[in-house]
Amino acid sequence: MLIGQIIRYGLVGGAVTVLQGAVYWLLSAQAGWNPQLANFLGYVAAVSVGFLAHGSITFRGHDAQGAAPLRLARFVGVSLISLALNAFWVWLTVTLLGAPLWAPLPFMAVVTPGLVFILNRQWVFR
Repeated sequence: MLIGQIIRYGLVGGAVTVLQGAVYWLLSAQAGWNPQLANFLGYVAAVSVGFLAHGSITFRGHDAQGAAPLRLARFVGVSLISLALNAFWVWLTVTLLGAPLWAPLPFMAVVTPGLVFILNRQWVFR
């Protein structure tokens, strides 16, 4: 079951991460918006799609405990952690180090999703 979840998480999470990254990139690099605002709007788009997709695809058949509102509250909590972590990547790379706007994307695509998978599996959809 774990291997199947990891594969599904990779596919669904990858799509959600691409959505978040695309919104960030389009708004920051193409439209010239503040990178933190662009990151936040990417987060909103990703959370909107992520809860439904992960609940119905990634962790389907997982013995989810608690009512849907409790899972949603937990999912939002984990998502806020991911938002803070991605905001940290933007701050660290773009603001502090002066790196290009694409610099936080590898961290957003690898480190943040890895942590979020563990939290979702062990706490949200357990």
